[in-house]
Amino acid sequence: MRIGTLGAGQIATAVARHALRHGHDVVLSNSRGPRALAELALELGAKAGTREEAAAGDLVLLAVPWPEIPDAVRGLGPFDGRIVMDATNQFEATGPKPRIADLGDLTGSEYVASLLPGARVVKVFNTVYGRYIEADPRHDAGRQVLFLAGDDADAVEAVRALVEQFGFAAVPIGDLRNGGRLMQLGGPLSALHLLKQD
Repeated sequence: MRIGTLGAGQIATAVARHALRHGHDVVLSNSRGPRALAELALELGAKAGTREEAAAGDLVLLAVPWPEIPDAVRGLGPFDGRIVMDATNQFEATGPKPRIADLGDLTGSEYVASLLPGARVVKVFNTVYGRYIEADPRHDAGRQVLFLAGDDADAVEAVRALVEQFGFAAVPIGDLRNGGRLMQLGGPLSALHLLKQD
């Protein structure tokens, strides 16, 4: 598959490494443009592209800081049913006094989906720290668990198959409203690091 990333930080780079290792094509993008990513792309064996090129992938990973989401996705729709993997967390501010964005009744991924016309959004990669996504997900005690949530069963299955290929143990837990609420900041699955014995 062709996987595009909106963002090229720790999570996007980790996912790109897994994808490339398993024979997928990866297009990295960020707010500064392809030139800023040329060295990283060369190191990984990926392509540095524009946001538009990344968003044209079969699967698109959204992995930017919360305040940057509107700019990162502006003008990219419609997605025509393509799958967007939402790895974001609603940190309005980080640092010594982190602040969680108040979205009212919406979950973080419902908000993200509202900005992505035509996308099938799957929440994934947001409940574990980046170092656990970078590392080999297979351990002597079991495989690193990744939770998934989404409103479209086929999209969830496609992402489940991908992360299982990477070596993670994928656990779908429902739709963006209910499963997403469990996974987002403050939810019971946020920062819960589990291994699944096979």
